[in-house]
Amino acid sequence: MFTKTSAALAATLLMSGAAWAETVEVRMLNKGEAGVMVFEPGFVKIAPGDTVKFIAADKSHNAESIKEMIPEGAEAFKGKINEEIELTLDVPGYYGVKCTPHFAMGMVMTIAVGDAEQPADFLEGRLPKNAKKRFEAQLAGE
Repeated sequence: MFTKTSAALAATLLMSGAAWAETVEVRMLNKGEAGVMVFEPGFVKIAPGDTVKFIAADKSHNAESIKEMIPEGAEAFKGKINEEIELTLDVPGYYGVKCTPHFAMGMVMTIAVGDAEQPADFLEGRLPKNAKKRFEAQLAGE
């Protein structure tokens, strides 16, 4: 029997789809498992609608999308130095992320959203040598 209570529960469940979304935490560190100036973890795979929260665990870091390394239709983002930033990513694909002050030192990470394949040209742009090496290591360990 369908009651007012069950109707209200059904309506609440239908409207709360975002409640099932996950939040993945990424720490911005001076030193981690992969060496100095790292995002930890360096690679995350999430579902569309999930959130990535960048935590300023050490000072002097930020999280910023790399212009040529985000899916078509996705919005670029740039966090402030020493501040946390939360991103809810809805556009499937691969996102390259850098710490602006430490990009040349290889402080980068990859976010894979959904079941998209890694684009063949993902590492084709101008990347500092250390950043490219770190991206290659992250992608090899997918």
